[in-house]
Formats: sequence, C-alpha cells, structure tokens
Amino acid sequence: MIVSHKHRFIFIKTNKTAGTSIEIALSKFCGDDDIITPISRDDEVTRRTLGYRGPQNHLAPQSDDALGDRLRRLVLRKQKLRYYNHISARELKEHLGEDVWNGYFKFCFERRPFDRVISLYYWRHKREPRPSISEFLDSGEPNLLRKRGYDLYTIDHLIAVDRVCLYENMTQELDKLAEQFGLDGRLELPRAKGSHRPNRHNPRDILTETDKERIRQLFRTEIELFGFDT
Repeated sequence: MIVSHKHRFIFIKTNKTAGTSIEIALSKFCGDDDIITPISRDDEVTRRTLGYRGPQNHLAPQSDDALGDRLRRLVLRKQKLRYYNHISARELKEHLGEDVWNGYFKFCFERRPFDRVISLYYWRHKREPRPSISEFLDSGEPNLLRKRGYDLYTIDHLIAVDRVCLYENMTQELDKLAEQFGLDGRLELPRAKGSHRPNRHNPRDILTETDKERIRQLFRTEIELFGFDT
C-alpha cells in the first residue's frame, strides 16, 4: 500500500494482481512524507537494489498505543502498524481522514478470477505433489482472494476507489496513471514474487467445468462488475 502526498494518490494493494511489482514501481516516485508499507524480505532486496524507497511512515505513533494494544503486541511479538500491506479502504479512510481520502486519487487492480485462483494455487503449492484444483477449492483458500480483493476496495459493498484498473490491461493502465500523476518517467514493473506456475496454459484447460462454476459463484460480483469472460 502506498499513500503519496507528493503526487496525491492512494494505491490499495490487492492480492495476485502484480501488486508488489506495482508497489515497487510506484515507490521510485515517492517523497519523504509518503507512506510505504513493508513487503517481503526478498522483494525489499529487489526494491533496494533498484535504489527505490523502502518502508516509511507506516508505524503508529507511540501516543496511539493504548494499553490493550501494548499487551496484544507483546503476545504477538509484533510492532504496532497503522498502515500495512493489504489494508482496506475502510481502514485507510479512518486513518487518513476525509480531506486526504476525498482529495487524493484512489486506485487498485483487479484481475480475471480464474487467473487469480490459478495464480494463488501455484503460489500456495510451489512443489509437487500438489492437491488437485478441486481440493484447493474445497479448502476455502480461494476465499482469501475475495478478502484481499473486492473487500479491500469497497466499503459496505460499494466501490470506494476512483478507479479499479484491470490487470489484463496492465501496460495501458500504468501509462495512464504515470501521465495522470505527472511522474517523471514510466512505471516499469520489476519481477517480484516470481511465478511458480509450471506452465502458462489457459485456465480453461486446467479447470473442470465444476471448478469453473464454483469460481463463477465465488466471484460473481466481480464478473458482473468488470465483464470478465466466463
């Protein structure tokens, strides 16, 4: 997640939509006061190697630390975060306030559900033997894609961002964003979170008809909103 006060934009990071690569690309153009949340250790190495800004301004001030939060942190052994990787529009709005939320351009990326499910499947199960796709759907893990997708960029089931960019039109979307924000250069995506898919077959060739129907039902709202083919 990135909040750029310098360029007046808010990037909400969804799951399995090249979000980490987009985040790294955006961090190149961030200023001292912008909010950048941490990513994985390997991806931070990529960002640092490129000479881009890393995590900054994402921790909650000490004054915000209530006793209950201190105890919880001791139990979890984690620092208290105010802003984190897959933070929702609702939380961001609360933290940033109405002026920033309403005054900045808010965007995220969405992706064809079949491809997101397949991407998550190979990410979760990097090595053989893997469960079948049907078993993966039975596990409920694909529900994570809803929690880190539609549920992030909506508030009370209404889209809360100014634009939901489509993964399938990545190059055009990034060029439009760079022009809109007046960035001095193109948004070029590094290779982050390298793919673990053994091939690039069309999901139609991997999924059974029953699998497809289950995915259609799980993501029927997104399919209707963005006209994804089924």
